[in-house]
Amino acid sequence: MTSFADAARSTTRALRDLFPRTPLQRNDHLSRRFGADIWLKREDLSPVRSYKLRGAWNAMRKVRAANPAQRHFVCASAGNHAQGVAFACRHFGVQGTIFMPVTTPQQKIDKTRAFGGDAVRIVLTGDYFDQTLAASQSFCAEKGAHFLSPFDDEDVIEGQASVAVELLDQLGRAPDLVILPVGGGGLASGVTAYLRAEAPQTAFRFVEPLGGASLTAALQAAEPVKLKTVNSFVDGAAVARLGDKTFAHLSWIRPEEVLLAPEDRICVTMLDMLNVEGIVLEPAGALSVDVLPELAEEIAGKTVVCITSGGNFDFERLPEVKERAQRYSGVKKYFILRMPQRPGALKEFLAMLGPEDDIARFEYLKKSARNFGSVLIGIETARAENFAALFAQLDAAAFAYRDITRDEILAEFLI
Repeated sequence: MTSFADAARSTTRALRDLFPRTPLQRNDHLSRRFGADIWLKREDLSPVRSYKLRGAWNAMRKVRAANPAQRHFVCASAGNHAQGVAFACRHFGVQGTIFMPVTTPQQKIDKTRAFGGDAVRIVLTGDYFDQTLAASQSFCAEKGAHFLSPFDDEDVIEGQASVAVELLDQLGRAPDLVILPVGGGGLASGVTAYLRAEAPQTAFRFVEPLGGASLTAALQAAEPVKLKTVNSFVDGAAVARLGDKTFAHLSWIRPEEVLLAPEDRICVTMLDMLNVEGIVLEPAGALSVDVLPELAEEIAGKTVVCITSGGNFDFERLPEVKERAQRYSGVKKYFILRMPQRPGALKEFLAMLGPEDDIARFEYLKKSARNFGSVLIGIETARAENFAALFAQLDAAAFAYRDITRDEILAEFLI
């Protein structure tokens, strides 16, 4: 019987007909910062800018080998899996029907169509992914097509294992630590299955977005469970339920090996990689780099590989990413100021601002002729500690204010 490692190597060799291996690059900036030997496995540089092509292509290849008459494949995805399936459909010359939520950004729809060309048809249905998934599976059964899961499929897992085959060959030795992003678990399942067999001394850390911790929930319950709510910002890893097959591959993980990355902190990492290194990462693609500060003591002097899993980032989201990064870093705050309705009050407030403070938002919220009016104010500054001086002056002048920067409900309506 062929071992998983042998099958993964065979798949990797066959994959070379599709695209060359993605780079494994030593990152000097991160290596100096953390006193470690840090390498990035650049899955953001695949033909579809994510690793998803590997699993989709391998699953399609296996299905066609077993049943050459199967020429219709279906998937449900709003992102990287859709693009991988589209690319693979065009490669094999088969028909693909790709279901996407109605709310999918036009940029992702256009990219999927570009990769698939005439080989794919895109169906927009459902406001939420669960509705889209149900529609795709119903269509698949009706048409006798083959449904391609984004992660919960053994052939998909085997395809994602090619990432590990490549990185071990490229590095030429076993890394001390591999850091993996986790959504549905397909990438983590494939990479760990291969490296546990071929490089048993290598340790792992797994990273989930704080608002989509499906692996953490599954480990706690000893089985996959559906999260009640999911924050969709890290769209490439915001999965409500880990797969059954992927959990079978990952159930050995200790809870302390899983780290949670706050969505706003991921924005800081994305901007750092863009501004310092010129590397464009989507939120899910930045997960493995984002947790390096938490692991600083552990990784010092060691060889670490971070899987940068994707770079499908719509630059129309850049203002949002910058805003969230500033708020997380403490250099931008929003507050409601209770402004006295008297001559000179506004001038008095403005005089409190320092040379590094800038007003980014100023909006009167006064609704009636009262002695005080509420003002929504957004302040940007160069250093987070500048706010302490501003707030001290406000307190001394008896200006009433409320910091709403991290008040999710008020921020949603006002900011």
